[in-house]
Amino acid sequence: MEFASSLFTTGSLWIISILDALFVVLALRHAPWRRLAESGRSNSYFAMLVALMLLWGMRTEVTIGLQYHLLGITSLTLMFGWSLGLIGSILALLGVTLAGWSQWSALPFSIVTVGIVPVSLTFISLLVVRAYLPKHFFVFVFVNAFIAGGLVGLICGFIAVAMLVMSGVHTPDRLLDGVMPFFPIMFFPEGVLNGWIMSLVVVFKPDWVYSFSDEEYLAGK
Repeated sequence: MEFASSLFTTGSLWIISILDALFVVLALRHAPWRRLAESGRSNSYFAMLVALMLLWGMRTEVTIGLQYHLLGITSLTLMFGWSLGLIGSILALLGVTLAGWSQWSALPFSIVTVGIVPVSLTFISLLVVRAYLPKHFFVFVFVNAFIAGGLVGLICGFIAVAMLVMSGVHTPDRLLDGVMPFFPIMFFPEGVLNGWIMSLVVVFKPDWVYSFSDEEYLAGK
């Protein structure tokens, strides 16, 4: 979910902008720049960002001020980790905004629903799955990519709706009747997209995936 225009007060704009800045500083500080500079990694990273920009260009307005598009952020995070996932999502958002598909005034709020929340939820899900489920190829693709990707997209939609309600742009009743009944439908395409991407990358280019290891997920299975 992405915001089409600034529907929020100046106070909330400052609060969200400061929150965004804190997360950006944290990501920049802990990003594995040396690993990204390794052979082929930077090329795959920026190719993924271009792909996300093109994906986000295919959008539809679900209600006043709120646009829906597939995220693909789960795949980005699984491939490059939390820090580079967050930085990449923001760079892709900047590209989309520069292309005129989004508005600068809505950028700080879109960073929350398209960057901070989905990247963080994906990373937390990865840690939980690693701790409690067996390390198996099927678990990685089905749980970390398909299920987590679908749930992340769904949760981001609910958070975007909550932000609109708190801003006073829409009443809860209007969103409950006109928008939220369609949210469960968003789970499947988001899950399929991320499951498909990670299946292909893990099979053909496993060295591109930060969170995947042949020794852990395939050896002896």
